[in-house]
Amino acid sequence: MVDRRDFLKASLLGASALALTGKGGAATAAPASGGAVARVISTWDFGVAANQAAWSVLARGGHALDAVEAGVMVPEADLKNHSVGRAGYPDRDGHVSLDASIMDADGSCGAVAALEHIAHPIQVARRVMERTPHVLLVGDGALQFALEQGFKREELLTPESAQAWKEWQKTAHYQPTANSERRDYGKTGLPGGKDNHDTIGMLAIDAHGRLAGACTTSGMAWKLRGRVGDSPVIGAGLYVDGEVGAATSTGVGEEVIRNAGSFLVVELMRQGRSPQEACHEAVMRIVKKRPNASKDLQVGFLAMNRAGEVGAFAIQPGFSYAVCDATRQDGLLPARSVF
Repeated sequence: MVDRRDFLKASLLGASALALTGKGGAATAAPASGGAVARVISTWDFGVAANQAAWSVLARGGHALDAVEAGVMVPEADLKNHSVGRAGYPDRDGHVSLDASIMDADGSCGAVAALEHIAHPIQVARRVMERTPHVLLVGDGALQFALEQGFKREELLTPESAQAWKEWQKTAHYQPTANSERRDYGKTGLPGGKDNHDTIGMLAIDAHGRLAGACTTSGMAWKLRGRVGDSPVIGAGLYVDGEVGAATSTGVGEEVIRNAGSFLVVELMRQGRSPQEACHEAVMRIVKKRPNASKDLQVGFLAMNRAGEVGAFAIQPGFSYAVCDATRQDGLLPARSVF
């Protein structure tokens, strides 16, 4: 594989300890002498186990890109996780299709969308980045590429997911509501919430100050066949800039795509906002543009700057994110919210 990992030479100020500011939602790296902060963060409670896999790479001095790939593969393989990977709920026609993206600090990136029959789309996304001149492959073309690269074709619709789909069909009208799922689905019925569907977005900075990010999902449950959310769209579900920082999103992808959400967060950090301020402003942009729609759905952003400072913000309460570094292996923090 092409090695593009030694481009970032600048050392960073940082520390291994986290300090919360305010009621929650923002973690900062206290100034200290020495090298860069090595840290990994990810969305939702299933990010805790994912972070630990990523940390095993960072702890031995590994590259942030390898860390995020290894990390998000954990929920991709989790048969109890119905919003990411092989156990994801299908579209309205019963097909499990997966989306993923990965991005390095120099702007290198790769993504796949509407990919079927491959259990780890994040690995295929990285192959797209490193072995093709392209950024995004979709559908049958993405599957063809994956098989050519040696990935195993599998049936991804698990018995549990198939049963949930059949139960949904009993009351469904076979016509999803735009930007929404069944309002009575799950514990809360909140589109984009943790009990409905979601994504894992992961950001990491390694001991050499190199940033990377990954995002992977099975998308909206019972979606129209061919629907693609924000996760594989560079600048929407994920964006990384080694000079500034990185951001990822969660929730209803259509709203994130409309605002190029993760790119917006990174550009706001470039202008001087903290990760927390940038996530807050990006969320408020969605709320101001679509005040009525935003009351009934969830979108959240998670960001980290090149100094290792972290911030998160969401439309609705309930969004949490996981933090892992040398002093904290299983930290789960609540994000602040508008409502």
